[in-house]
Amino acid sequence: MTARAEQVLAEALTLPPHERAQLAERLFTSLDISYEEIDRLWAEEAESRIDAYERGEIKTVSAEDVFKDLRRR
Repeated sequence: MTARAEQVLAEALTLPPHERAQLAERLFTSLDISYEEIDRLWAEEAESRIDAYERGEIKTVSAEDVFKDLRRR
């Protein structure tokens, strides 16, 4: 990322969560990509992760452990 992009990101991260979500949505929709393309890309990513899991290349974490970690933070 450029220095300017890093600066914008640093400033954006100081916003309240709901404003960050709104900003993310506006940025996302500004991309010149169709929802069909996004769905296709997410499907490819999901398949890739499933394949990696089945090959033993990635480990899983239970939802319970994820939420425990989030509560600790």
